[in-house]
Amino acid sequence: MTSTALLDTRAALAPDVAELVALVRGRRTAVLTGAGLSTDSGIPDYRGPGSAPRNPMTYQQFTGDPAFRRHYWARNHVGWRHMAATRPNDGHRALAALERAGAVSGVVTQNVDTLHRRAGSQNLVDLHGSYDRVRCLACGYTVSRESLDVRLTALNPGFREAQGVVDDIEIAPDADAVVESTASFVVADCERCGGMLKPDIVYFGETVPREKVARSYEIVDDADVLLVAGSSLTVHSGLRYARHAVRSGKPLAIINRGATRADDIATVRLDAGTSETLTALLPHLLPTPPRPAG
Repeated sequence: MTSTALLDTRAALAPDVAELVALVRGRRTAVLTGAGLSTDSGIPDYRGPGSAPRNPMTYQQFTGDPAFRRHYWARNHVGWRHMAATRPNDGHRALAALERAGAVSGVVTQNVDTLHRRAGSQNLVDLHGSYDRVRCLACGYTVSRESLDVRLTALNPGFREAQGVVDDIEIAPDADAVVESTASFVVADCERCGGMLKPDIVYFGETVPREKVARSYEIVDDADVLLVAGSSLTVHSGLRYARHAVRSGKPLAIINRGATRADDIATVRLDAGTSETLTALLPHLLPTPPRPAG
């Protein structure tokens, strides 16, 4: 959907948007985003209405069982290129525009898809990491996912092609593709030390790095209001910022399709899509250009 088409939907959203505008206008707004923001880019979410049941791999499974690890890398080998081919949507672009205008002071995202970065957000924390980086758990050496793909392709010739067209394969929010037969896949180890490689993503059961937690709190503390966009706040790593903002006396606004764990403490709650709602905010929060003289 184009930006113009999104703006045309304001009539149906006007009462809710007006309430949200009244809350955030003139205030520094921190934004916490989740998978619901990226669905319009073709990336499915985990818990939104109509989402397929998912059972993401845990950190303990990945590190403790070679079969689980092989299964993950085989599926990721097929799915990561789909993630790389996605593009920011109107919601990502709206937040970047609002940051440039000074209305948004920073973004904390639970997404690993890099779309905020590609849309132009600057003061950004990728709380759960990024799919396009790979890290050695032994020595900490980090490489790009693209460079690892060269090695995995050489170790597994024809594997990706044998899975069929990527567009016909179900892709999860962490770039994991639904591939059933993975027993023959060969996993690559760290080129420097031979250690275990893992996507630079926080898995279920893994702890978010302390520096990212601290930086996210700083973004919330530096703002006057917190806006949650596209997250059910089911995971504690995101919910704690909503609760922290309210405990600090800051208003909390939520835009999400479906219920969230912070609905009972929200000042403003919109059951709506993020792309159309954030785009509808733009004309109300961006500075009005001066009229030409004469």
